[in-house]
Amino acid sequence: MAEPGAGFYPYQAPIDAYGNGGFRFADMSHRGSLLCLPTGMHAWAASGPGEITRDNLQPAFDAANEIDVLLVGLGTDIAGFDPELRAALRERQIIVEAVATGGAVRTYNILLGEKRAVAAALIAVDRAK
Repeated sequence: MAEPGAGFYPYQAPIDAYGNGGFRFADMSHRGSLLCLPTGMHAWAASGPGEITRDNLQPAFDAANEIDVLLVGLGTDIAGFDPELRAALRERQIIVEAVATGGAVRTYNILLGEKRAVAAALIAVDRAK
């Protein structure tokens, strides 16, 4: 990423590619999962749907005033999203759409291109679909 070891790029950017355990954006490559927020692109500790927690989504809660929709990329398969986390985000006026990572990336890029208040929490996958 922009700052070696920091896992942070200070601008929200479209995703150019995903797969091979990471993402490409802003002419850079990032290995691992990714939070795409109005505050920038952040490395994210979740590597599977069961690892999504309030703690590792805290940056999204902190930016809630700037987010209308949070797209959650759950990996290669659609899995359940914690209803308590969904309710906590909804209390902050954030709509959650939890889908496979590929669908989340595509929708994120479209909404970002439309200058919508969108964020994404994307679990890295090995193979793009």
